[in-house]
Amino acid sequence: MKAPRFESIEAYHGAQSKADRTICDTLRHVIDDALPEAESKIWHAHPVWFLDGNPVTGYSKLKSCVRLLFWSGQSFETPGLKPEGTFKAAEARYTAPEQIDEDLLRRWLAEARTVQWDYRNLIRRKGRLERLV
Repeated sequence: MKAPRFESIEAYHGAQSKADRTICDTLRHVIDDALPEAESKIWHAHPVWFLDGNPVTGYSKLKSCVRLLFWSGQSFETPGLKPEGTFKAAEARYTAPEQIDEDLLRRWLAEARTVQWDYRNLIRRKGRLERLV
């Protein structure tokens, strides 16, 4: 089954259940507030935030939860994220809005600004990541 295409983050949120929409709305509010310079858009069917063209955070609805992903999260010092995938990404998963610790989320977002691996050029470098900041 092909994932639905969304034209905007608002449309993505509108397609979620009430509880998941509340999780997504909370994540978006905190991310937008903590990273005002970031560009946000739907990328690969999910809301993603970019700094200078490099993806740093985003979230997606999985079958049983909303997953918050930090592309460089395995390099963060702030604990609480779990490794995801074969590169440097790490995640947190939420099944209820009250599980979101906004202070912890803001600490991760501060690190997302200062700890980045270059995902923008991953294909050009044939799958080799380089540290940006």
